[in-house]
Order: sequence, then structure tokens, then C-alpha cells
Amino acid sequence: MANDSTKVSFGKPKVGGAIFTAPLGSTLPTAASGELDSAFKCLGYISEDGVSNSNSPSVNKLKAWGGDIVATTQTEKPDTWKMKYIESLNIDVLKVIYGDDNVSGALSTGITVRANSKEQPARAYVIDMALPDGTLKRVVIPNAKVSEIGEIVYKDTDPIAYDVTLDAMPGDENFDFDSHKEYIIKAEG
Repeated sequence: MANDSTKVSFGKPKVGGAIFTAPLGSTLPTAASGELDSAFKCLGYISEDGVSNSNSPSVNKLKAWGGDIVATTQTEKPDTWKMKYIESLNIDVLKVIYGDDNVSGALSTGITVRANSKEQPARAYVIDMALPDGTLKRVVIPNAKVSEIGEIVYKDTDPIAYDVTLDAMPGDENFDFDSHKEYIIKAEG
């Protein structure tokens, strides 16, 4: 098979919103395009660093006398996603960071955010991208939980940002127990 430079790609956020979240049990998309269920809320702009995914297995290596590796067994295969939300006034972003029950109100009337040790529920996430030449890519994460929030910095030269790590967990039988699925299609025309 020959090299094909038209198959080289990069991910850009889809215009109009790229990262969405909804409560577990919401109807998940099954294609790279199409409208999302109304339960999905847009989380707005993220930093120029984009989104990163780590999906590498950890293995236990069995060595024979003399040092040769003669077998490996997979011990885990975490599926983690990292992004930095920069819309600090977006109530849906605040709910991802602090939990739905800890954020109330509206920006026009006043938002109250409560910081406490209540465990946040898992949520579904969708990441929409527009690749070159009209190709669409959609990542569907059926079941993920915030596992880490970076230091929140308040200063006059940088936006208030929420640096988040999500741990993706397997979906249910309707999602084939996968921790995420990727759908890609080249748009017509």
C-alpha cells in the first residue's frame, strides 16, 4: 500500500461547539454527524491545547532466567481524557467542576457555587471535530467521571480555567461495554 498524504489529519473543534455533556442514560449518538439528544449541554471553548486522550495498557512482564521477556499480561488499560475549559462563566462548565447539586442560579440573576466533598456523578461526553476536507469525527464517551482538577489560577493576564482529567469507564451493553467509540465520516460534496 502506497503512502497517502490525504489520510494525514488533525483535529479542530466543530464550529458551534465541540465538547458536550449529559447525564448518564441520555441517548448517545451512533454516527459522526447528526443532532445530539437535547440533554447534552455545550461546554464552550477549551484552551488552545485541545483535547488529549491516553489509552495505553499497563502490562506485567514475565522474565525468564537471563532476562528474556517470555510473556506479558495486561494489568489495566485506562482511558483518560484531558482538556482545559476556559468558559468560567458557563454554568454547565461549573456543574462539571463542582457537581450539578453544587451550582445554582443563572449569570443574569447570580450564580452560587458550593465547594464540598460530595462525590460527583459520572456523565456522558461527546467531542465533535471537523477534520480537513469536511471530514467529521465524533468521540462518544458513555460513562466518565472527573478524576482530577488542576489548580485554578486567578490573575489578570490569563483566563480563569478548569484543567480537567476524565476517567472513561465502560458503557452498558447497549454500548458494547466500550469506554469510548469514535465515528468518522467524509462529508458529501
